[in-house]
Parts: sequence; C-alpha cells; structure tokens
Amino acid sequence: MTKPATASNQSGNKRTITHILIAGLMLFSMFFGAGNLIFPPMLGVEAGSNFTPAMIGFLLTGVGLPVVSMIAIAISGDNIHDLARRGGVIFGYAFPVLVYLSIGALYAMPRTGAVSFSTAVVPLTGWNSTTASAIFNIIFFGVAFALVYKPNNLMDSLGRIVTPALLILITALVILAVAKLKDNGLEPSGDFTENPLATGFVNGYLTMDSLAALAFGIIVISALRYKGVPEGATMVRSATYVGIIAGVLLGAVYVGLGLVGQVIPNPTSYGEGAALLSDAASLTMGEVGRTIFGLIVLLACIGTAAGLMGACSEFFHELLPGIPYRAWAIIFTLTSITIATAGLEVVLAIAVPIIGFLYPPAMTLVALRLLEPLVKPRMRFSYYFGLYVATAWALMMSLRASGIGEALFDALIGWAPGDAIDLGWAMPTLVAAIIGLVIDVARGEEKPVSGHELIAQELADELDSESDTAPASADLKA
Repeated sequence: MTKPATASNQSGNKRTITHILIAGLMLFSMFFGAGNLIFPPMLGVEAGSNFTPAMIGFLLTGVGLPVVSMIAIAISGDNIHDLARRGGVIFGYAFPVLVYLSIGALYAMPRTGAVSFSTAVVPLTGWNSTTASAIFNIIFFGVAFALVYKPNNLMDSLGRIVTPALLILITALVILAVAKLKDNGLEPSGDFTENPLATGFVNGYLTMDSLAALAFGIIVISALRYKGVPEGATMVRSATYVGIIAGVLLGAVYVGLGLVGQVIPNPTSYGEGAALLSDAASLTMGEVGRTIFGLIVLLACIGTAAGLMGACSEFFHELLPGIPYRAWAIIFTLTSITIATAGLEVVLAIAVPIIGFLYPPAMTLVALRLLEPLVKPRMRFSYYFGLYVATAWALMMSLRASGIGEALFDALIGWAPGDAIDLGWAMPTLVAAIIGLVIDVARGEEKPVSGHELIAQELADELDSESDTAPASADLKA
C-alpha cells in the first residue's frame, strides 16, 4: 500500500514546479535575443502566402533543435565537452571552444549590445557616434556582468523579472498589430517561392539557439541543483520540462512576430526586422510605441547577454580552472564592449562564417546522441565518420561562401542534394554515419556504463513502481 502524500511532500512538489517554471522563463530569456526578435517579422514579409510552411521550417531549427539539444543534455547528464569527446580528443576540445566563442565574445554577445544600441537608442535619441556607442555598451554589458556576478541568482533575476516584462510587452505589440493592421496578401519572394519550408529551416540557424542550448544546459541544471532539485531522474525530467516551456514560449513569440510582418503597411520597403517592428509599435501605440519597442529590445538582449556571459565564463573556468569564473566574466565583458562598439557590420563579418561552419556538426552530434540509447553496441565509428564528414563538408561550404576556392569546392560538394539551400552536408553525413554504425554493430564493442544509462534505469524503475502501485491506489479509493 502506498504512503499518503504528506504536507511536506506536497510543498516540495509545489516548490519544484515553481522552480521549473521560473527556470523555463529564464531559459526563454537567454534564448530570446536580438536575432530572435528581428528575423521572424522579415520571414513574414518574404514568405508571403507561403508563411505557414516557412514558419514550420523556421520553428524546426529555431525551436525544435534547441529543445532537443536541451533534452539531450538533460538525459545524458553531459555538458557540451562530454558530448563532443565522442568525436575524438581534437574534436572534443576544438568544437566546444568554437561554439562558446561564437555564442560568446566573438558574435552573439557583442551582437546583443550592437543591436540594442542601433535599434533602441539611436532612433529615440539620435545619438549615433562611436563615443555614444562605447558609453552605452559599457553600461549595457556592465548590467549583464552584474546579473551573472553571482551565477546562482541568475534564475531569479531573469525568470522572475526580465522575462515576464519582456513577454508582456511583446504580447501587447503583437495583439495590437494584428488587431489594428490588415493582412497585405503578400506574394512570396526569393527562395521562399519554391522552397519555403527548407528556406525557413535554414533561416532558423541564424537564431543560433541550437548551439546556445548546448551551452545553456549546464546553467539550467546548475540553477535547478542550487534550488534543491535532486539529481537523477527528477533532474532529467525537470530540465526537460524547462526546455519544453522555453520552446513553447519561443514558438508562440516567433509566430506572433511573423504575423506582424504579414500586416505591416508597405512591407517590402523594409530591409531588416528592427525597423519593421519599431514602425509597427509606432503605428499601433503612437510615439510611445517606439519607447516600448526600445524596452523590448533592451530586455531581450540583456537577458541573452547575461545568459551567454554566464555560460561562457563557467565553461572556460572548467576548461582552465586556474582562471576564476569572475575573471572570465570580466574578459568577456571587455571583449564584447570592444567588438560591439565597432558596430553590427563588424560583428556579422566576424561571425557569419563561423555559424555556417558549426551548425552541421552540432546537429549531427545531437542526432547521434539521441540515437545512441537505441543502439546496443558502443557507437564509436558512427560518431567519427558522421562528425568528421559533417565538419569537413561545413568547412568547404564556408570557404566557398567566402570566395575561397569557389570553383574547386563547387565541383567537390555542389552535386549534393540540398546544396543550393545550404543543406548539402546532410545526405553525405547520414551515409557516413550509417557506414560507421554498420562497423560498430559488426565490432560489437560493449558500451561502458554511463550516467545516462543509470538515469534511464532509474526512470524505468520509477515507471514500474508507479504501475505496480496503481491498482492498490484504485482499491483504496473504491
């Protein structure tokens, strides 16, 4: 017979649910930065009548991949370094370092400051000098540094304060725009005409959230652990729910912002999403709308900047323990101030090639990690072949896109299905991983017992226990 739930157990469950909700809001805030705000409305404009398949594609990579990556981290109990080591020693160190640099000091962090200044400060004040940019970025990243100075407080700072305010402002903007403005009946343009789903899929890369999820996983688990969530199956479930909550919020906001792009007057006159949203706010709320939009940008970017700074500082502190966490936070703060002050064009010039290079191996790594529990022998060559082909293919794509050896690389990789929409790496990587899997099955190497397998067994035991006690509970009620 099962023991009745005590008041303390019920109180503990309520606290856990509260912590999960707050952590989900925190994760949404860390995900939802500058790119997440400005890409969806332009998708709404360019996709036109193909909005639905384009948005589905965007959600697959902009929401689905980050959530799956977060769940992979939660289930495995690994961090990105542990995951990457499956590709060998060199890949195990090089890939995580490049990911953290790309989402940290070299791109995503400086982008939050640069976008905040150009879209929230310049339109309202007219200040557009290098000096003004430097002063703003010192204040902006100073606030982000203050938020992560004590990492255990990050969940409360973002989850309880920043995210609710951000969601309220975005919801107000979307509802007013959709209610007051009329659908333009747009025709699709560019690649959205022929391949809307695939084009939306590729555009979802630009949010960088799939890479960020690999980095943010350690912050979510650390925050839940600090709040008293126990290790093992409970932690896995809690972190998984956190990822799902953040994903649902991201998806709802993306669809809403995309609809704003569908109803804005003269949509084709906009070259980027920030100006479009600023005008939408002005049209629906008057001049105060521009101020509200500025607040949306600042809240979105400060949450992401703080999350990235905390994740990067924690990772490099673990990689090089001799340098304290706060020292890394100071280093990333100063680097971000410098690059962001140089302007958004400089940020994009540094980072775009890195993003295109990292996504194929990142997607391959997550997919193989989720497949691993379903395969009996140890997956060794599956990882080696799949990751090395994805990495090599991504490198050739990046070099070709930069104009280096264009004719040579076009001959080498241009034949692959999906090459025109930057998905040419997928088929060769799949074939290579399957070949590796065949070798792994033939070798039959026994899997080492991992934390993931112990947690999986614990989950299975809990399910068995619940099924065994269900009839007894029913008899008691009867």
